Amino acid sequence: MGATSLVGQCLLPLLRQDGWQVKAFSRRLMNDDSSGVQWIQLKKAPENRSVFAGEEMEGIHFWICIAPLWVLPDYFPMLDKYGARRIIALSSTSRFTKMNSSETEELIMARRLSESEDRLQTWAQAKGIDWVILRPTMIYGRGRDQNISEIIRLIRRFKFFPLLGRADGLRQPVHAEDVAAACLSVLGKLDVCNRDYNLSGAETLTYREMINRLFAVLGRRPRVIPVPLWFFRRAAAWVRFFSRNRHWTAQMAERMNVDLVFDHAEAAQDFNFSPRKFHLTPKDLPM
Repeated sequence: MGATSLVGQCLLPLLRQDGWQVKAFSRRLMNDDSSGVQWIQLKKAPENRSVFAGEEMEGIHFWICIAPLWVLPDYFPMLDKYGARRIIALSSTSRFTKMNSSETEELIMARRLSESEDRLQTWAQAKGIDWVILRPTMIYGRGRDQNISEIIRLIRRFKFFPLLGRADGLRQPVHAEDVAAACLSVLGKLDVCNRDYNLSGAETLTYREMINRLFAVLGRRPRVIPVPLWFFRRAAAWVRFFSRNRHWTAQMAERMNVDLVFDHAEAAQDFNFSPRKFHLTPKDLPM
């Protein structure tokens, strides 16, 4: 579920290479048969339940949910009918980093993640289904993410990037391909179950250094401008109103000076999670 997402597109070929028979569920009608993946379109039933389309309910025991976690409970009846025995679900460390945000939308998202994790655990335990929750930090890669790629677009457009204060808050960007590899590793490791793990990148760097590297990958000399918080508040409102970046908030600027660091040692120990350092290649740049 969520196969058309950034992580989903990274995961599909890995599953096929590993010998899995893959059924990808999507609300959109997909006709691509070249990858060896069978696409199944989801649609809403009259009682507002998401249901399968196009085939009988044959057994599907292993599931990966990369769709937004808060939509997963709507599919519990479907998973139950398919005979789910194990589910790997992608959440986010935003559950923790945005829990005390002053922005209503961020606070709602953090609460939805937390509540959805709890609902998954409660439902799975009642049904005797193994579950694993993976929480990545800032995901980037393939020019499709909503984090690094959006910053790169701003740098390209304005030729500079605004920073609040020292911008020395620590970050651990994790590549989408590494998150996908973690999903694959956990899926077949049956002794890893009924647990949650944080997935962070291999490198810890300040927000300012992260921005400097983005200038470097674009072949530009870093040009950062310190600006006051009131500027970010007005700029965030402007960007959200006039562009597609609806998730931009002033809180994002305030967090430039806050450490958002998570240990992935348990993931490395239990299923050999081995992320790369923060390094962008040409294919990671947005068009």
